[in-house]
Amino acid sequence: MSGKTEKYMADYYRMTGICHQGVRSFIHRLLHHNLAYMYWFRKYQEKPSFFKRAMLYRITRKYGLEISPKAQIGAGLYLGHPYNITVGEDVIIGKNVNLHKGCTIGRTSGKNGGSPKIGDQVFVGINATIVGNVVIGNDVLIAPNSFVNFDVPSHSVVIGNPGKIYTKEYATGNYVCFCT
Repeated sequence: MSGKTEKYMADYYRMTGICHQGVRSFIHRLLHHNLAYMYWFRKYQEKPSFFKRAMLYRITRKYGLEISPKAQIGAGLYLGHPYNITVGEDVIIGKNVNLHKGCTIGRTSGKNGGSPKIGDQVFVGINATIVGNVVIGNDVLIAPNSFVNFDVPSHSVVIGNPGKIYTKEYATGNYVCFCT
């Protein structure tokens, strides 16, 4: 099985809790736009084609899932309340990351110009924004409505606008669940 297929299976498991693929996963893809989007996203990254790009475009316009095909996204992406999520080009996202409604992750210019690099087991809350050439560590919870344009160490919680960092072991303990 290819690495892209394994990534899709990890995405599928994180969004449904079901480990196996089959007729049930096909029906889920038809009914749930977050699953359909990630399926076509992974397929497009594996081997780009006009049809796959058209499928992504259709779902993007309907639900506002604007995730650049040039973004590097690890296995097990969870799209919670998947509407109006934006991920820009050159963004790097690790494994088992949660993105929620209205979050924005993207490039900026100026003194902190560049795109974010997000570690593993990160929770990005509703309407949170991460911009600039920043590094977000592993096991980080970014609370809803937070603005992050600075580096965040591992095992932290970021709250507010401007964001304030609080150190906490197992920051995403009950928020990011994944199969080991």
